[in-house]
Amino acid sequence: MKMCGAHHGHVRTVVQVLWAQLLFGWVFGSELTFELPDNAKQCFYEDITIGTKCTLEFQVVTGGHYDVDCRLEDADGIVMYKEMKKQYDSFTFTAAKNGTYKFCFSNEFSTFTHKTVYFDFQVGEDPPLFPNENRVTALTQMESACVSIHEALKSVIDYQTHFRLREAQGRSRAEDLNTRVAFWSIGEAFILLVVSISQVVLLRSFFSDKKTTTTRVGS
Repeated sequence: MKMCGAHHGHVRTVVQVLWAQLLFGWVFGSELTFELPDNAKQCFYEDITIGTKCTLEFQVVTGGHYDVDCRLEDADGIVMYKEMKKQYDSFTFTAAKNGTYKFCFSNEFSTFTHKTVYFDFQVGEDPPLFPNENRVTALTQMESACVSIHEALKSVIDYQTHFRLREAQGRSRAEDLNTRVAFWSIGEAFILLVVSISQVVLLRSFFSDKKTTTTRVGS
């Protein structure tokens, strides 16, 4: 009974550790969707220590041609990444110095179209699922299963985020197309109305009685 009780206690501990990692394992990442007005620029700042691996991923969800300017600077203001009018992109780097890093999104080239931008800025790598995961001895079967589940759930989250962005972008395109079709239909109806009225007026002018005057000239 002691062995069974110890086994259940170990399983309970493993499950608790797994849920803790699932709930708090991504505290080092920043994920945000925000509105970027026309002729505007939005910057974000992150304190990063030297040797930390970081990944910046962004995508324009709605607006215009779905493009935006992106710029990333290190703690000394040196440009590490710069792209113009990109719809989406991903950039991975390792911090070479301590300090505050800045990345900006610019829509200054657009005069009347605002954008909706999504970005995910991951700082550092996920901590090990178990405190002694890097030990010399192999993981138990339960621990290996938990690690596999952990990695699978991370993949599920990434896929869900990707498909949510695709769905939002597709909905925006559909709404924009619907608006254009509606205005086109209104324009066609107006033109048809004008042409119909013009035809009626023209036909009435053909059959209307014209008053003629005659003058007799005496010889």
